[in-house]
Amino acid sequence: MKLKRLSIALITAVVFTAALSANGTSETGSTEEAKVLKIGVSQFVQHPALDAVYKGITDEMAALGYENVEYDYQNSNADINTCRQIASLFQSKKMDMVVGIATPNAQALKTGVNNAPVVYSAITDPLSAGLVESLDSGDPGINGVSYKNPFKKQIEFLMAFYEIKALGQVYTGSEDNAMFQAKQVEKACSELGIEYVGTSIASSAEVKSATEAIIKRVDAIYVANDNTVVSALGGLAETAIANKVPVLSADTSSAKQNPIFIAWGFDWYFIGQETAKVMDRILKGEKPEDFETTVVSDPARMEMLLNTAVAEKIGIKFPQSVLDQAKIIISE
Repeated sequence: MKLKRLSIALITAVVFTAALSANGTSETGSTEEAKVLKIGVSQFVQHPALDAVYKGITDEMAALGYENVEYDYQNSNADINTCRQIASLFQSKKMDMVVGIATPNAQALKTGVNNAPVVYSAITDPLSAGLVESLDSGDPGINGVSYKNPFKKQIEFLMAFYEIKALGQVYTGSEDNAMFQAKQVEKACSELGIEYVGTSIASSAEVKSATEAIIKRVDAIYVANDNTVVSALGGLAETAIANKVPVLSADTSSAKQNPIFIAWGFDWYFIGQETAKVMDRILKGEKPEDFETTVVSDPARMEMLLNTAVAEKIGIKFPQSVLDQAKIIISE
């Protein structure tokens, strides 16, 4: 009888312990620690626009309920070889997901990581970059966010109150995203009947000297979403002001910190938020190849910045109709 009572007690204890384990608790009342989501982020270079994308991603992920996330943030410092090294690092760490902010980083992740889904962000043309075959769907293991810049409309806006016969552009000759944009700007100039004067650079150290080489030949300079150029925007802007040449930039984030005449482009923080939504879909089980690329093109998501202090220095006055359209006006 004593043995029987002992057996029943033992069975009861085993069942009780199993029930506690199933609920992730122990006799001390502690809860089992939730799994940490490991996300690798590879960013091309640090500058306000790309930094805003990263912040948009992390903020929106938190808003979507992802609390236990470990971000492995890596900056490639505008170096293609470093992009590949970061991809190798993430492959070895076996991340749950990897994100490429800018074209070279996304390209490196696509070719260098095969054990985690890849999400790209802030890409002008994912097709020519070889990231996906169609915008109607992602490719196996990869999807993301692109944007459609209205190059012709941006140039027309400046031409409406300032005469331009020749438009200059400094662009990165080794970067697919920059090359695509340069071709689009050249095409827009052709359609508008003005001369296009482009010059390519290999690194940010060449931006100022490249600007100096063309500044006497142009009436204005266009700055695309070219990360290498934007990372050295100060030197370009200083050269333009010294020669009384207006600069039209597609990046408002960097124009907040540099003396740019006009900046009119997309909200990079919003692009980061949209990227987080793509990440969320994949993390919840959707396959990247089963849904279309997110393309940001709504003009309502663009913001305009005018710098009246720069305008005064170069001797150009903004019409009131232009001032009325600005979201941000810098006066000093």
